[in-house]
Amino acid sequence: MHVLLFDIDGTLIDAGGAGQAAMEQAVAEVFGETRPVDGIPAAGRTDRAIGRDLFEYYSIPATDDNWSRYLNSYFSLLPESLQTRQGAILPGVVSLIERLSGRSDVFLGLLTGNFVEGARLKLEHFGLHHHFRAGGFGDAHLHRDDVARDALAAVQEHIPQVLPEQIWVVGDTPADVQCGRAIGANVLAVATGIFAADQLQHHSPDLLLSDLTLAGDWLARLGIA
Repeated sequence: MHVLLFDIDGTLIDAGGAGQAAMEQAVAEVFGETRPVDGIPAAGRTDRAIGRDLFEYYSIPATDDNWSRYLNSYFSLLPESLQTRQGAILPGVVSLIERLSGRSDVFLGLLTGNFVEGARLKLEHFGLHHHFRAGGFGDAHLHRDDVARDALAAVQEHIPQVLPEQIWVVGDTPADVQCGRAIGANVLAVATGIFAADQLQHHSPDLLLSDLTLAGDWLARLGIA
C-alpha cells in the first residue's frame, strides 16, 4: 500500500490568493480592521498560525469568541473569493489524482496548513475533494510538523500497520519537506508554488519535479504502472 499525502495550495491548486483575501476580508468584516497587511508569510504555514499573526498585527484579543467569529466569517467569504479570483488546478494534477484514486493499493490523503473547512471549500470548488480519504489540517497547530503527525494518525486509523517508507508527502515548500521528515516519510517536492526548484533542492527531498505532469518516473518508482 502506498500512502500519498498532498499539500493543497501551490501543489494541487493555485487559488489565486483567494484564501488570504478572504482572511483579510473576515478581519475587516468582524473587527473593522482595514489597514493593509504587510509582512505575514503564508506559504507552508498553517491557517492557525496565519490567523494568530493577523490578530497580533491588528492587536485583536485572541479570545475564543473572537476566533470563532473570525472563522465563521472566513468560511462564509471563501466561496465567493474563490469564484472571483483567477485560480486553477495545477498542471498534471487532474490526470494524476484520477489515476491514483482508482487504485486499491493507493491511499490518497491531505497534509495541508488549511483549516479542515477551508480545505473542503477549496477542493470542492475545483472538483477534487472527493478523491481524498483523510489527512492533517491547520486548525489546531502553529507548526506544520504537528499537522504531519495528525495526518499520520489519521492514516493509521485506516491502515494501522502503515510503515513510514510507505508514505510520501507531496508539497511545494521547504515546510512540506521538513514535516515529511518529521514523520519519517518520503517527500516529493514540486516547484509549482513560490519556491524555485533550486530552493527546494537545498532541503533534499527524495524527488524534485518542476510540476506533476512529470510524475511518470515517480509512479514507476512506486511500482504503479
